[in-house]
Amino acid sequence: MSKSEDSAPPDEGDKTLLDKALSIFAEVKGGEGLTAVIMTLTVFLLLVSYYLLKTVREPLILATGELPVKGAELKAYTTAGQAVLLIGFVQVYAVLTRRLKRMKLLSVCWIFFASNLVLFWLLAYLKVPYLGVAFFLWLGCFSVTVVAQFWSFANDIYSQEQGKRLFAIIGIGMSTGAVGGSYLAEKLIEPVGPYPMMLVAAALLGASLLLVWVVNAREERRPSQAKVEDKPVGGKAGFAMLLGDRYLLLIGVLILLLNWVNTTGEFILDKYILQAAQPLVDAAGDPEAKKKALEIFVGEFRGDFFTWVNLVGAVLQFFLVSRIIKYLGVRVALFSLPIIALVTSGVMAFVPVLAAVRIAKIAENATDYSVYNTVKQALWLPTDRAAKYNAKAAVDTFIVRIGDLLSGGTVALGTYLGLGVSQFALVNLGLIGIWLLVVVLLAREHKKREEATPEGRESATKEVGATA
Repeated sequence: MSKSEDSAPPDEGDKTLLDKALSIFAEVKGGEGLTAVIMTLTVFLLLVSYYLLKTVREPLILATGELPVKGAELKAYTTAGQAVLLIGFVQVYAVLTRRLKRMKLLSVCWIFFASNLVLFWLLAYLKVPYLGVAFFLWLGCFSVTVVAQFWSFANDIYSQEQGKRLFAIIGIGMSTGAVGGSYLAEKLIEPVGPYPMMLVAAALLGASLLLVWVVNAREERRPSQAKVEDKPVGGKAGFAMLLGDRYLLLIGVLILLLNWVNTTGEFILDKYILQAAQPLVDAAGDPEAKKKALEIFVGEFRGDFFTWVNLVGAVLQFFLVSRIIKYLGVRVALFSLPIIALVTSGVMAFVPVLAAVRIAKIAENATDYSVYNTVKQALWLPTDRAAKYNAKAAVDTFIVRIGDLLSGGTVALGTYLGLGVSQFALVNLGLIGIWLLVVVLLAREHKKREEATPEGRESATKEVGATA
């Protein structure tokens, strides 16, 4: 039985009220609604957890070192260090995929990360030095790993046809979770403090894992899915798969350039934030008061920034993403983010004002977290199961951080050469030109890959018949 033949969920029939309600956001067939809602709630909790931790991360890392000049540079350099950690992770992950079934694989990883958060909380009360740096490194690995595994699971349980329709709904969970997490973090950062929020994030991660188990139990009713879950993922290591497949390699290059540009843009934004905080820091008294003033300013600014980014992203996800994918297609949507990033870097280079940069970065990040996130996940639909776990893990972890590593190198070299923020933005403009070229090549490969799948051939046959 082909994947297209077994793509219907259990008990498919007439649409339920839930199916009909969800059809406002995307096309939902009978019986698909409940699983889609559970998946949406799962990723919602994951993103609330992540944005609690992401907001905690900012003041901890930016307030480390010599204030306030070195904070942004330290953040950029520490981001690069995450790539080194992920080299080992990708190799260990490949071993796990060869030995563990789907749900055991997810459970081992998510329980490991939840226990780490409890450990960080304990170390905070022991006043371990430079814990902010260690947490920044850890969070970079956590964020890409857990979210990548969720989407690998989503790609595994949905067919290509289902994914194109339902990923837009699941993406709503990411957008609203990001809004909820950043808003909650902004309100809790001062009265509660950063480290107790880690325990809340650990609990949310545990709840997400329970929901994934619920979805897996529902999907196992399908004979083909039960057979899939009954064996380990298998396949080659992620790096080997990338080097042996032009399509997968182009996805990797796309993600590398995206993160290189975005991380350098975040560095530029951080420089503006620290400049704005300077008067408050100077007005504070002793060094401890200066540090506290910087932590509060950065935490509140970033919390507000993340809230707006995710609010705009949520609106895009609710009302536009499914329609963009349906009417324009994945390949056209691939051009959206690099074009907006081109405008953002232009503003940074030629209109170096914090208010203008803030608005441009909100538009860029909101598009990244909504439209482009759905498009990136849809790129994996026409790949095999091993690619969805192994190659995707390599791309969403190591390749993401290699982009950050290259950004760190850019910051280091640019700082050594004395580049200003406008000149860093000009570097980004050059990278975006390369990014657009890669998008053109990837769109061509995606068309070939999609047409080579059973669903693609079936769709092409219908189109020919309709034309005739």
